[in-house]
Amino acid sequence: MAPMPGSERNYLWQDGTVRSWLLTTDHKRIALLYMASITVFFVLGGIAAALIRLHLIVPTGAIVSDETYSRLFTLHGIVMVWLFLVPSIPVTLGNFLVPLMLGARDLAFPRLNLLSWYLFVMAGMLVVYGLFRGGLETGWTFYTPLSTDYTQGRVLPVVAGVFLSGFSSIATGVNFIISIHQLRAPGMTWYRLPLMLWALYATSVIFVLATPVLGITLLLLGFEHFFHVGVFDPALGGDPLLFQHLFWFYSHPAVYIMILPGMGVVSEVVSTFCHKPVFGYRFVAWSSISIAAIGFLVWGHHMFVAGTSLYAAVVFSMLSFLVSVPSAIKVFNWLGTMHGGAIRLDTPMLYAMGFIGLFTVGGLTGLFLASLASDVHLTQTYFVVAHFHYIMVGGMVSAYFAGLHYWWPKITGRMYPEMWGRTAAALLFFGFNLTFFPQFLLGYEGMPRRYATYPAQFQVLNVLSSAGASILALAYVLPLVYFTWSLFRGARATDNPWQATGLEWRTSSPPPTENFAQAPIVTHEAYDYAALAQAEDATRRETPHG
Repeated sequence: MAPMPGSERNYLWQDGTVRSWLLTTDHKRIALLYMASITVFFVLGGIAAALIRLHLIVPTGAIVSDETYSRLFTLHGIVMVWLFLVPSIPVTLGNFLVPLMLGARDLAFPRLNLLSWYLFVMAGMLVVYGLFRGGLETGWTFYTPLSTDYTQGRVLPVVAGVFLSGFSSIATGVNFIISIHQLRAPGMTWYRLPLMLWALYATSVIFVLATPVLGITLLLLGFEHFFHVGVFDPALGGDPLLFQHLFWFYSHPAVYIMILPGMGVVSEVVSTFCHKPVFGYRFVAWSSISIAAIGFLVWGHHMFVAGTSLYAAVVFSMLSFLVSVPSAIKVFNWLGTMHGGAIRLDTPMLYAMGFIGLFTVGGLTGLFLASLASDVHLTQTYFVVAHFHYIMVGGMVSAYFAGLHYWWPKITGRMYPEMWGRTAAALLFFGFNLTFFPQFLLGYEGMPRRYATYPAQFQVLNVLSSAGASILALAYVLPLVYFTWSLFRGARATDNPWQATGLEWRTSSPPPTENFAQAPIVTHEAYDYAALAQAEDATRRETPHG
């Protein structure tokens, strides 16, 4: 990527040495370091998923042994959840945008931000080492006693890597919370914050409050292994269900760590491409906080068939239905924003609309798993796999791509080819549904998940799912190709190509190292397009003709 004329002050070319990038405290550069890192892990997890789908084309299994298949789905799950989905939007788009949206020069703790990236990279290296030097068959959940007594793989390096990644998450969460409290531009009250910042704030609270529980759980797992202290092992006086309680106390809120930032992205994109303020701004803002709060109270629905109390299960079921209410508020308010809007079907909007559709299907099917009677039949089947992926992949990944396309001109100063962007968005939506909707039917018919073989009656739906995965792979590769092309050949981006209202669009594309030439002052509400139009008219009148 050649430097643009007059680019000496933008963050990309201020100092182009490798050392300057590896020791940078600029939040924008750290965001790109994170983006490169999670892209590597996404590709690795995607390759494992492709091999899984190839294997399941044939009922008896096509390409690997049963043991290798177990290690493949474990590799896919651990890499995708811990090294891609959990960090994804917060550490990439969040890192890049939080100071810009606040009107600040950087995050509150720039060195802590850089440290979080190094912790994440070290965590990823530990995880990959464990997965490739012996493998693992526990799935991404590390359930005891499977992970302690029966697995033949390298549990401890992988657990240590996930444990270390938790410190990276906590550091990011602390940085965002303090920055949003302390670094807002003059005039930016809480109700003038972009909804992206509300979503990242709620996510950061979960990072800080829930991640230590995961860390303690994994530490206890290692403590029991090395010192034979009874925590989870019944033979030593422990309780294996305790692990599930502790694990899901973190991991269900972690679902909202993955999806809440995507909701923030969709709020920004829908408002911009409908050229309307978000309908019910305060409801959308507080629904993010509600999701974060209620999310801590629903972990037990993962354990309905694990032997927990029936009375506790009824309470967890009711709370699981309750947490769907603030999510539904967001969907209705996005649709209310679109109603009567001047909708532009550019690439970010197509991804955002795909998110709304896929997330809605994932949410509605979650109600079947929150219901005690239906969960008994559906748990541990492909219905759960489909539901999870509709939320996490159909939802979160669609939102991640929406955000990448929306802020790509700001990040790089370049535009991507719009036709190819729309093509990739359409392929993702079609390929995803072809991949995962058949899995709802497989689960309903009783096909267990995580099995390397299956009865011949399920082959047609498995073949359809594998065919969809090939389309989905193309949808993921295309953006990688045209984003790379745009760095060298893409048209130069203007400062505000989408006519959006946020502070990040008031600075140059790409931004200077200090973010703003002059500290911005906020004088109007978020998503005030009337004020934006007046400002543009005033600028045109002040600009001499000729």
